[in-house]
Amino acid sequence: MEVSRIRALRGPNLWSRRTALEAIVACTPAEYSVENLPGFEQRLRALFPDLGVLRETGHAGTVSLAHVLQAAALELQAAAGCPVTFSRTSATLDAGTYQVVVEYSEEAVGRLAFELAQALLQAALQDAAFDLQAAIGRLRDLDEDERMGPSTGAIVEAAVARDIPFRRLTKGSMVQFGWGSRQRRIQAAEIDSTSAVAESIAQDKDLTKKLLRAAGVPVPHGRPASDPDDAWAAALEIGLPVVLKPQDGNQGKGVTVNITTRAHLDIAFRAAAEHGEVLVERFLPGCDFRLLVVGDKLVAAARREPPQVVGDGVHTVRELVDIVNQDPRRGEGHATSLTKIRFDDIAVARLDTQGLSPESVPPKGQRVILRNNANLSTGGTATDVTDEVHPAVAARAVAAAQMIGLHICGVDVVCESMLQPLEAQNGGVVEVNAAPGLRMHISPSYGKGRAVGVAMIDELFPAGDNGRIPVIAVTGTNGKTTTTRLIAHLLAAHGLRTGMTNTDGVYIDGRQTDSGDCSGPKSARNVLMHPDVDAAVFEVARGGVLREGLGFDRCEVAVVTNIGSGDHLGLNYITTVEDLAVLKRVIVQNVAPTGYAVLNAADPIVTQMAHACPGKIIFFAADRHHPRMATHRAQGKRTVYIDGQTLVAAEGSRIERIALQGIPVTRGGTIGFQVENVMAAVAAAWAVNLSWETIKSGLASFVTDTHNAPGRFNVMDYAGATVIADYGHNPDAMQALVAAVKSMPGQRRSVVISGAGDRRDSDITDQTVILGAAFDEVILYQDAAQRGRADGEVMALLREGLKGASRTTQIEEIRGEFVAIDTALARLQPGDLCLILVDQVQEALDHLALRIKQAKEAQTVA
Repeated sequence: MEVSRIRALRGPNLWSRRTALEAIVACTPAEYSVENLPGFEQRLRALFPDLGVLRETGHAGTVSLAHVLQAAALELQAAAGCPVTFSRTSATLDAGTYQVVVEYSEEAVGRLAFELAQALLQAALQDAAFDLQAAIGRLRDLDEDERMGPSTGAIVEAAVARDIPFRRLTKGSMVQFGWGSRQRRIQAAEIDSTSAVAESIAQDKDLTKKLLRAAGVPVPHGRPASDPDDAWAAALEIGLPVVLKPQDGNQGKGVTVNITTRAHLDIAFRAAAEHGEVLVERFLPGCDFRLLVVGDKLVAAARREPPQVVGDGVHTVRELVDIVNQDPRRGEGHATSLTKIRFDDIAVARLDTQGLSPESVPPKGQRVILRNNANLSTGGTATDVTDEVHPAVAARAVAAAQMIGLHICGVDVVCESMLQPLEAQNGGVVEVNAAPGLRMHISPSYGKGRAVGVAMIDELFPAGDNGRIPVIAVTGTNGKTTTTRLIAHLLAAHGLRTGMTNTDGVYIDGRQTDSGDCSGPKSARNVLMHPDVDAAVFEVARGGVLREGLGFDRCEVAVVTNIGSGDHLGLNYITTVEDLAVLKRVIVQNVAPTGYAVLNAADPIVTQMAHACPGKIIFFAADRHHPRMATHRAQGKRTVYIDGQTLVAAEGSRIERIALQGIPVTRGGTIGFQVENVMAAVAAAWAVNLSWETIKSGLASFVTDTHNAPGRFNVMDYAGATVIADYGHNPDAMQALVAAVKSMPGQRRSVVISGAGDRRDSDITDQTVILGAAFDEVILYQDAAQRGRADGEVMALLREGLKGASRTTQIEEIRGEFVAIDTALARLQPGDLCLILVDQVQEALDHLALRIKQAKEAQTVA
């Protein structure tokens, strides 16, 4: 068995809406069925008893080694605690070769699971040992390192429940919610609207106390200390016992409380000084409470207990700590609900105050405190007391947060009880925290968890706001780029700052930010990250969907222009037009329930996609009497069609009409494929509720010049001859172009064409078969890049298609695109027509612009 080309599908994809790894697995004939491997399944189950039932989805109901790999990779993740359920194995046309797809929750964990699954199968094949528990442990540890912590995870879960899209921006806890101009960002329990000034104030504990005191919030007396002697002097001034803490600290680091002796203070000073300047405060007796304020509300409260063990009369304190730390809820960091108890100098000093040492054996039932501060990060526990908080205490907590300027705030309070005001029990606020930990409220040690993630999302997004912007996805064989550009133009005419991706680049509000083929998911994600985008239009090419899936979880509108032959068939196991349709159908399957799929009713393969759409359908076709159109219109549903020289949008009795004469891109309705592109764009604009006035004015101002739609039927004048530049590169495009130029005047007609080497032989040959019936002269050109073909092979295929051509009388082969263009231009006479099928789009257009400029200058001189 050989595993190759493992891809991470990070968005909705050909197989499912879930993130997954896709691998190509080649099995030997003996591995086509595990029945051919004596004793294999028994050995496998001995190594992995919980593997489960192997699904028979192979040819003739057999289970191949690829199917076993699929099951093992999924079940190993599940055994490690990953929330994964989906997997699939699909046979390809190559005998013994399969596509294996396995869901992952964290990509690195999924990849490791694939690796370990292969090792497991190899051990079973060779009757060797395999340490299953060690493998699961590796996966569990990696998952803990990779996945979001409990605080961030709770917020993300709340966002998902409200249908708010999210994207993790780092491996840490920075997350984007929503898209474009409606996005918000968090860093753990900290939101983007909180100022850096507020955070700085919260980190300065002495300044925080001054501000809180000014706001009438009770705080303990204290001051900074420069050294242990100054700290002892401050303690005597304030009155023992005291607390020592870093003036700029968090998570309870370096905090020591209830200090009554100089020796204890010296140890505490060293611990605090490791984290910055030292603050000495009066010790407030009572319990340690954490109050969580979100916006202007108290949403949760917990009583925190310091790390402690209970004697059993048998084990030493050190051993008791080890026993407690074996609790699976306790981890090293913040990914688990509890943290392991630290056994350090501070713990030893705290033991000393109780007359104990690490080797002491406390009697049964004795409570042994290992730290005075109760932070969970040092091993403490938490008990939910939200329902006990007195309104006056809640008001003081909210006042403290607002005085500092924190939208999300952890307010630390020391007092006897939450049942009465702080002033009545000599309690006070001892600290205010930005980015507070949420796990004590989400999963308290005792009591019920609180929906603090929901409160944070409600603070970020008002009720009814899901942070989404309109997303329109466009796919098909031909017309994608022009349709994408036209839709973006209509959105911009509506006043929306529009982000657009296509095969020419990325555009933000009309400004190009990237160049090259940007029709993949990475470019789409970049647009959705941009804060100046109010709406997005994405050209979705087959390659990006195969490589990585979609760059968004769903779209408001999915447009499918057509599904034609000859577009990359035979690559990546997409061998038929039907395969291609299944792939391009992915955008239709991921339309929002409130959205629309815009489908070409004249294309039977496209119309079949309607059944996969969760939303509604708008059909378009030039022929309003097409059975699909007639049925849809009779049902009162939306259709777009052509009636004479008018484009019509109809829904029930409501009808809008736009004269084709007022749509320059169609050249008065004479360019058939442009008419189809316009119908698709109008339907998409209608689907996102653009006004008809905007749609009409936008269509009137859109022209397919080399700036607005480079390489998309750009018509130019060259010394009285008509030159058309287009990026058509498959047989269907040739048919559409031939139909378009037939309607245009031209005495002698020539065409300049090359072929892409990564197409099938028939796709290359069919193009010139079509052109040979429509042009007098054909100039074939070859560039250095042949995409896997031998030198001259593409030219030979193109020439093969011209054999027996009904019109072409002159054929010439030229090396170099620009040389071919110059050759064609040099032969043009006034009244001629030349179609140039460009390969290097922008470079070729720039070259044409130069030659046209030179021709004009020559005419002026003459």
